[in-house]
Amino acid sequence: MASFTSPTTFTAIPATTTKRHPNSPFFSTSHHRSKQITTHRTFKISCKASENNEKRPEPEKLTLLDGHNLDRRNLLLGLGAGGLYTTVNLPKVFAAPIKTPDVSTCKDSTTGFTNLKDHIRSNACCPPSSENPIKDYVIPTDAVLRTRPVAHRVTEEYKAKYQKAMAAMRALPDEHPHSFAAQAKIHCAYCNGGYFQDGFPTKELQIHNSWLFYPFHRWYLYFFEKILGTLIDDPTFALPYWNWDNPSGMSMPGFFEGKYLPNADPTVRVPNAAFDAFRNVDHLPPAIVNMDFRNSASGGYTCVQQIGSNLTLMYKQMVANSPNAETFFGGEFRAGDDPIDMQHSTGPIESGVHTAVHAWVGNNRMPNNEDMGNFYSAGWDPLFYTHHANVDRTWKLWKDMQGPDYPDHTEPTDPDWLNASYVFYDENQELVRVYNKDCVQIENLRYEYEPSPLPWLGSRPVGRNKNSNVAENLIGTVKKVEEVKFPVKLDQTVKVLVKRPARNRSKQDKKKAYELLYINDIKLDGEKFVKFDVFVNDLDDGTPSTPTDSEFAGSFSQLAHLHGHKMLMRSGATFGLNELLEDIQAENDEYILVTLVPKEGCEDVTVGEIKVKLATSRSSR
Repeated sequence: MASFTSPTTFTAIPATTTKRHPNSPFFSTSHHRSKQITTHRTFKISCKASENNEKRPEPEKLTLLDGHNLDRRNLLLGLGAGGLYTTVNLPKVFAAPIKTPDVSTCKDSTTGFTNLKDHIRSNACCPPSSENPIKDYVIPTDAVLRTRPVAHRVTEEYKAKYQKAMAAMRALPDEHPHSFAAQAKIHCAYCNGGYFQDGFPTKELQIHNSWLFYPFHRWYLYFFEKILGTLIDDPTFALPYWNWDNPSGMSMPGFFEGKYLPNADPTVRVPNAAFDAFRNVDHLPPAIVNMDFRNSASGGYTCVQQIGSNLTLMYKQMVANSPNAETFFGGEFRAGDDPIDMQHSTGPIESGVHTAVHAWVGNNRMPNNEDMGNFYSAGWDPLFYTHHANVDRTWKLWKDMQGPDYPDHTEPTDPDWLNASYVFYDENQELVRVYNKDCVQIENLRYEYEPSPLPWLGSRPVGRNKNSNVAENLIGTVKKVEEVKFPVKLDQTVKVLVKRPARNRSKQDKKKAYELLYINDIKLDGEKFVKFDVFVNDLDDGTPSTPTDSEFAGSFSQLAHLHGHKMLMRSGATFGLNELLEDIQAENDEYILVTLVPKEGCEDVTVGEIKVKLATSRSSR
């Protein structure tokens, strides 16, 4: 495979591969170019616990239309109150949105650890309890509009305001619902087994690896931000966002570095409220974030190569692999589903840049890569909230991609997504319930993002390998997928030939249906960082493959959960093929060569299915 060549200055990929976008503050007019124009853009950037009481709900029961109570476990086994159920679609009748219980039902999330050196942060991940009843949150309609600024461009005035707010939060006692400790524990409780689903006492609640990921974190940041503003009596206060999708912002924001604030008087030491002791010191500024990161290696890129790789990965995750709500948000998660046995796909941003930045910031010298490198401890780093502000911004950017090329860039319309709910303490210390449907429009939440250029829109990979019939020439040498005995282990590279559902599809056909590659039934140890790459028609020519190659489909990665025992999980990944096959001129091929390359923590990982399917576009229904 061709090597990555370093230009003398950073140059954007020619805009021959970009698509038109509507007028929007998020989409600079510099990206609206004709197919004949090649643009060059130089970016200015340096290249140098205590135990909580646990309340268990009653055994999970479902009420039938005739009034009978039915144990859901028996239902799923086909056994009901009156005999054998044979209708295979019956469980769907009882589908319901995820509901979070009262915070008093929370349990410690890492109770399996008895030796404190096994984890740096507290094993008590539950927020303070409340005797007050939970209320549905009413979004203030008279609130001022808050603008989340770009972290690397904030003013000294903003830095002072941020320091004041964070210092006030850190000064609160841990048992206060607005304290930094209480806020940090929220993430641990919702993703490390702190809560069981309301009505299903054996099913944990998990807000990662599904369509809950984006809305949960949007609400989480919303209340974190509102609380900070309340603490300093400033309703205009907004969190900064780490602009890691722009070359100028790919380094860790500078004001998060250093244990103490700069001061003209060296005898006066003022703590930096944005500092966290558990970060990878090798990745402090001016190091460029590595979106292809894995714990054991940095990738070995130069500064310019790293920027180019990051932009290509952003394009892949935001455009090529996110044609509709199912691919972008991740698979369904309904009441009664088992979060560690989910076989659907994780969204490309969540599994991609989101996880990579977490792992890149986390300290690999700590037992569990604390803080950002493990879900149980991530909320203890103030940088977590600035990182997730940009993750939230990607939802807004993806949604703003409208027009004939993006007919399905809208949120899920399923009632079980719209009515999924979570419980938080609001800015008034009230225990409130919020719903996905109420956070779809950030304008209603009264915040916006300071605009920033989107150079990744012009970073679609340029076709390199244009050898047609790569897969056909390997028939007899590489097994077809139907000849493979699944599950297959990913302790080494796996190659398989997969038949496509259609060939030579027209532009109209591609708008009607997306061709998608599914890697299903991925089984992994959830307490390990896991990562593998996926390539299509990748010829083994002795040169290491990189994410900038046109054959690169994407990656699957999973951040570690500190759960107290070996946690076997199931997940999946989906990759868009429409543009990839165009770039490598393989649209006429009957088969494609799919290559899975293990990168980290894959010794025990298995894959249960590899297939290519067409997904119907909303506009053609």
